[in-house]
Amino acid sequence: MNVATEPETLSELIADCALIPETLQAESLPRPRVTAKPWRVDEACHAQVAELDAYV
Repeated sequence: MNVATEPETLSELIADCALIPETLQAESLPRPRVTAKPWRVDEACHAQVAELDAYV
């Protein structure tokens, strides 16, 4: 591994990732629980695709 260059193969990338300290790996960091707001289709969104079948 050369830290001054980008990995050129998938093997090099995997080797580079294996060297990430465990304290910096995403799995070791606590993740906040966030619930997204429900998504709804409004009239403006529906109007954008209302004529799509005729267009295609």
